[in-house]
Amino acid sequence: MLPFASFLLIVSSCGLLSNATPFVVETRTIDDDLFQRLKLMSQYASAAYCPSNHDSPGTPIKCSAGNCPLVEGLNSSTILEYSRTETPTDVTGFVAVDHTNKLIIVSFRGSSTRDNWLTNMNFGLTHTHLCKGCTAHLGFWNSWQDARGAVVPSVLAAAMQNPGYSIVVTGHSLGGAIAALSAASLRTLGFDTALYSFGAPRVGGHKLSEFISNQPGGTYRVTHYNDPVPRIPSLGTGYVHFSPEYYIEVANEVEVKVQDIKVYRGAVNRKWGNGKWSHQDKEAHRWYFTKMYSCKDAAKRGVGELEGLDVVAAF
Repeated sequence: MLPFASFLLIVSSCGLLSNATPFVVETRTIDDDLFQRLKLMSQYASAAYCPSNHDSPGTPIKCSAGNCPLVEGLNSSTILEYSRTETPTDVTGFVAVDHTNKLIIVSFRGSSTRDNWLTNMNFGLTHTHLCKGCTAHLGFWNSWQDARGAVVPSVLAAAMQNPGYSIVVTGHSLGGAIAALSAASLRTLGFDTALYSFGAPRVGGHKLSEFISNQPGGTYRVTHYNDPVPRIPSLGTGYVHFSPEYYIEVANEVEVKVQDIKVYRGAVNRKWGNGKWSHQDKEAHRWYFTKMYSCKDAAKRGVGELEGLDVVAAF
């Protein structure tokens, strides 16, 4: 497995795309309502790392490490918990109903197993049904295809049983990438869906980026300081981000305040936000309002250690 420094050198060595969406710096700050939602969604994303939320549908969401107190204080429980260990992607997560906030939550776990890491490394772009010319990271797209057969019916059932509830999709790292494709798919099916991703890598090409950015429902791509994961796969390989970026401008394990979040619009950015950093720190990937990995499943699937995944902070 490649050392962290060599890996980043390879994936960050290419230049900008010529057809990227113009980049805009927004001077406005977010309001407190959105700030509180970002904090809550980061905890729903973090909760997807907890094994107790993978195999006991119908129970309240719990984080044994104590890193999702906002979620634990709500009237919410899962209706679907899954770990697709029988698939090459090992996609894992849950669907929950939050009666306190009238939300249907879809949350995807970030990398925790060898198969997740192999999924991250499946960099090829593949065509999708989302829009004409929309290409996505093959590993991330396969992960969503492995999950959608269970997720979509669960969301539909929850929406029918809870009219007026809003649908939200979230995830951290690899989970954030899968969340983006999940939200895009749910929107094409007619679901008004909000997307909150935290520390997610780029998920596809320019047309997919533009498609997701322009879909209704609310799109919030959150990055933190000098987190390396949003910088990969590299721009030169045909990947760009969807927009906008909500950039957390404070160091690791520092309490985030509303004024610490800056908003940037555009698919390509090397001068502002997360894109401005020449030095990256894997620890910045672990902290998004809370410690995202505190509940991480220690179980390893298959042969081999996950040290390389930890070194790169895991997708």
